[in-house]
Amino acid sequence: MLIKNKSRLLALLLLTLAPAANAADQPKSLRPPAVPLITHDPYFSIWSFSDQLNTDWPRHWTGAINALCGQIRIDGKPYRYMGPGPETSQPMTQTSLDITPTRTTYQFESAGIRLTLTFLSPLLPEDLDRISTPISYITWSAQSIDDKPHTVQIYLDATGELAVNKVEQKVVWDRQLGPDLDLLRIGTEEQPVLAKKGDNLRIDWGYFYLALPKMKGNRSIAAAADTTRTSFAENGTIPEADDEKMPIEVKDNWPALACTLDLGDVGREPVSRHVLVMYDDEESIEHMNKPLKAWWRRWGNHPPAALADAEREYKSIHERCEKFDRELMADLKKIGGDNYERIGSLAFRQAIAAHKLVYGVDGTPLFFSKENFSNGCIATVDVTYPSAPMFLLLNPTLLKGMTTPVLEYAQSERWKFSFAPHDLGTYPKANGQVYGGGEKNEKNQMPVEECGNLLILVAAIAHVEGDADYAKKYWPTLKKWAEYLKEKGLDPENQLCTDDFAGHLAHNTNLSLKAIVALGAFAKLCEQTGNTADAGAYRKTAEEMAAQWVKMADDGDHYRLTFDKPGTWSQKYNLVWDKLLGLKLFPPEVAKKEIAYYKTKQNKYGLPLDNRKTYTKLDWILWTATLADNKDDFQALVDPIYVFLNESQSRVPMTDWYDTVSGKKSGFQARSVVGGVFIPMLADEAMWKKWAARAPKPK
Repeated sequence: MLIKNKSRLLALLLLTLAPAANAADQPKSLRPPAVPLITHDPYFSIWSFSDQLNTDWPRHWTGAINALCGQIRIDGKPYRYMGPGPETSQPMTQTSLDITPTRTTYQFESAGIRLTLTFLSPLLPEDLDRISTPISYITWSAQSIDDKPHTVQIYLDATGELAVNKVEQKVVWDRQLGPDLDLLRIGTEEQPVLAKKGDNLRIDWGYFYLALPKMKGNRSIAAAADTTRTSFAENGTIPEADDEKMPIEVKDNWPALACTLDLGDVGREPVSRHVLVMYDDEESIEHMNKPLKAWWRRWGNHPPAALADAEREYKSIHERCEKFDRELMADLKKIGGDNYERIGSLAFRQAIAAHKLVYGVDGTPLFFSKENFSNGCIATVDVTYPSAPMFLLLNPTLLKGMTTPVLEYAQSERWKFSFAPHDLGTYPKANGQVYGGGEKNEKNQMPVEECGNLLILVAAIAHVEGDADYAKKYWPTLKKWAEYLKEKGLDPENQLCTDDFAGHLAHNTNLSLKAIVALGAFAKLCEQTGNTADAGAYRKTAEEMAAQWVKMADDGDHYRLTFDKPGTWSQKYNLVWDKLLGLKLFPPEVAKKEIAYYKTKQNKYGLPLDNRKTYTKLDWILWTATLADNKDDFQALVDPIYVFLNESQSRVPMTDWYDTVSGKKSGFQARSVVGGVFIPMLADEAMWKKWAARAPKPK
């Protein structure tokens, strides 16, 4: 009898546990730490930092409020779908959130209406014109879910906060002429074009535009936010005439551009409306003391014409973006599974929006990065290096747009050193290196790091494009850096690497790996350019250094953090390029041994960077995971990143530096380096060749 009862108890327990186990096997929707809404460049970058879109104001990636207020009236009763106010409008119930590479889609339900809200930033990598034009679409679709018709009106406003660095700054507004659009714009009275540089800054020159298609039921106004919001909530209307009290400080009544869209009676069939938003900075980047315009402006284009073109292309752009999103997400899933797909989808817009694409003085597209919340530098080489995989995969022209200004600078008379530079200045002024000793001395430089980064990246470009024509332009400089690594790379002196937050380190085994792989990469470039003798010589050097590394770094079941310290360990993420470029300098056992060891060192939220601290770098974990030779090991390293993003209390655009125990941000946010999560795609030859085949060919 006792045994029989135990059997029943066991059966009941198994039945109880089975649903939980099955539920755990089901893919979960990602709760992102911050949601991309409007993402174009380091200045025009608006996010939601909360789970519910209507509980907090949208914010610039720095955390400063960039208020967008959204209300809806259903049968005359006001609700809000975006922003925490006005309080007289009840919050709609948010039922879903979906993030794809180019789109963010929310759904809300209240009073018998389902509202679908879509933010689309058409950052199509193969289309430089589209990726550089700072126009996003906001689309609403409403439908009845209770089989009854409902009258529906939509309201949106954007405050002057989007056009200032500080809310004490004064703004002005006006209307622009457009054939098919009502155009409003707002910007600072002062217009200090390219006057400021730094990290925690917002733009305070140029103009933010709100554009409405001219159709019955669409109205726009420039007025105090409280006035327009209250008027819509109480009466379903907005003032008749634009406010003429200007210039005015933004904090004084919060001047805003607002609009209403009348959807009429809404039944089962969805009724849609849309608007366009734009930020035109007029002058984007200062490069070697010359102002450069955004790529889309290179032929004298201007906002009304660009907005008119974007309106005419509304349908086709949406179709292109939906197709791109489906294909890229399917490929991410194929390579790394559900969790990896969601990580890549979230990283895509962030990686692009930390850059600005401009028209160089010679007509070359230049793609300048900003070191968001790390020091504000522009065109930082060891930020380009981790971000490169996404751009290398989707359009190498963008990667060359990052490396070209640095290579040109390194070949100029201004750069006196035998190693590569670190940066070109502080965003948005790319007038010469400011990090460490700058152009003056070798203090806090990263000689092995940056030489290795650029040699590897130029070789990677040649690998994907199938020729080394790009490398030929900079050959003497590249060879000089190879010689530097040949002399200094095997056992690096006490110096910084890209993980400079960890401080100086001598005998760094991972930095040594970078130097060795870079020499092997240069040997491959020599071969591609017909320099057979050099190819053999550098290949031999790299092979000899690799053999020495294996002996010097060996610590039994893993490899050391530094050659001189047994009992230490670190992620050897730089080894991934030996695999991706097909160099085969290191025996496969090196990666296998490291991966097996890493699996014993993981915490809840991921693999620490090394044995010294529990913090990690999100991008480097993906690089390290790409060394795995099976999907189980790959996912064992990647899945904790998904858990981190889903659970972290640090509600900011994806940080790449966080603690693997607490899940809290250690530093950095909204950086371009998350483009590095695409590196597993480069390990699949058929995958990268498919994308490479459709990338625009260099002219």
